[in-house]
This record gives sequence, structure tokens and C-alpha cells, in this order.
Amino acid sequence: MKEEAEEPQSLNDRIAQRVRDLRAARGLSLDALATHCGVSRSMISLIERGESSPTAVLLEKLANGLGVPLASLFEEPTPEPGPVSRLADQLQWRDPHSGYVRRNVSPGGAASPIQIVEVLFPPKARVAYETGAREPKVHQQVWVLDGRIEVTVGDDRHLLDTGDCLALVLDRPTSYHNPTRKTARYAVVITSSPPASSWR
Repeated sequence: MKEEAEEPQSLNDRIAQRVRDLRAARGLSLDALATHCGVSRSMISLIERGESSPTAVLLEKLANGLGVPLASLFEEPTPEPGPVSRLADQLQWRDPHSGYVRRNVSPGGAASPIQIVEVLFPPKARVAYETGAREPKVHQQVWVLDGRIEVTVGDDRHLLDTGDCLALVLDRPTSYHNPTRKTARYAVVITSSPPASSWR
């Protein structure tokens, strides 16, 4: 029980450090990042101090502004070396708005452009991301492991059942919806390039 009580704070701290590190690597002030991603300066400051429990939609805006996939905000600042990610070490994060639970599966220390995330999506839950074009492009595949979800990419709506897999590019508004009364489980596979060394 004690470990579960401490987990959200440790994840908030991880997200805080990742956002600080990524912003510093790009030479962005709080004001510049706020302008770039549409999140207030005060909210970014709260997130960077680990004093906020941001929603998935808010974190997606930050990730978009920093030019990285959402999954990268959950990475360990100093990942364990090696090619194996043990289940016991894969922290889970719950979106305070929709209740969906995500778990970064991929080893943080592996030199790979691929990231895998597992998501448990509650019945009737809905999350909408205001995703825009990114450079470099971020490709994503959504593989439904159990249940049914509806994914809308721009104007295209896709109803996915167990076993179905959708490939998409993160360049348009994207929403996820579980239209059923059963929790859905799906995997998201993401490919991305390392962040640019300079920021304009």
C-alpha cells in the first residue's frame, strides 16, 4: 500500500524533470514554451516543480511544443542501462481527467527509435489531443489487445476491435473513445527521431 501511495509523486517528479531537461536542451524560457505550446507559463512552472497532476491532453500539448512524443515525458531522466525493461520497474500513470492508465513498456536505456506503451482505457472514456504537424514526423500504431476503441484522426474515424491495428502519423487532431461498458486494453508503438540539437 505504501508503494502505491508514493507512486504518483514519483511520476510527477519524473515528468517535472523531463520537462525541465527538454526545455533547457532547447534553450527555451518558460514564456517561450508557453507561447509555443499554448499552455500557460504558470501551469508549466507548476508541472516543472512537480506540484501539478497534469492531464494527458495538457502533457500532449507540452510534448508537441517540445517536439517529442508524449511517451517520452514519462521516461526516466537517467534510464537503467540494458535492453530489458522489467514489469516491476514499469511505473503506471493515471490521467486525472479520463481515468485511463498508461505504462511505458520499452527499456529506457536502449538505443532504439521505438517506444511501446500499454493503455487501459475505461468504459465510455474519451481523450482528445489537439495534435499538429511535427518535425520530424512521429509515426504511431495502435494495436487493440482486448475490447474495442474508436480512434478519430482528423476527419477519419476508425472503430477498432480486438486484434485490429491502426497506423497513423501524429499530424492532426486525434481522439480516443471507448464506446463500450468494458475496459479496453491496447498497445501504442511509436517511432521518432532524437530531438534536434538546436531550436529555432
